Amino acid sequence: QVRLVESGGGLVQPGGSLRLSCAASGSIFSISRMGWYRQAPGKQREFVAFITSAGRTTYADSVKGRFTISRDNAKNTVYLQMNSLKPEDTAVYYCYAEEGVTQWGQGTQVTVSS
Repeated sequence: QVRLVESGGGLVQPGGSLRLSCAASGSIFSISRMGWYRQAPGKQREFVAFITSAGRTTYADSVKGRFTISRDNAKNTVYLQMNSLKPEDTAVYYCYAEEGVTQWGQGTQVTVSS
């Protein structure tokens, strides 16, 4: 089983940047894909981005050109660099890993507000 620990959330002004990290431990050899979802208050959880074991990336239209997902294999960590943040990006961001089943992190709050 894979365990995921997120970090890097916080409060930022519109137009600012944040970088989220997701560190994986456990059966990491079985992970085929890692990525991020987010959930705003009163809304359903929505897809943000993922990166495959081969390095292929996919983004939601709402974050294309502003967010970048990457990984450091030596640290078993996936990052989400978020630039040009908007108030509508405010949400709890959840890291996930697919390894036959989907494992989730505990979530990290991102608040974009002036």
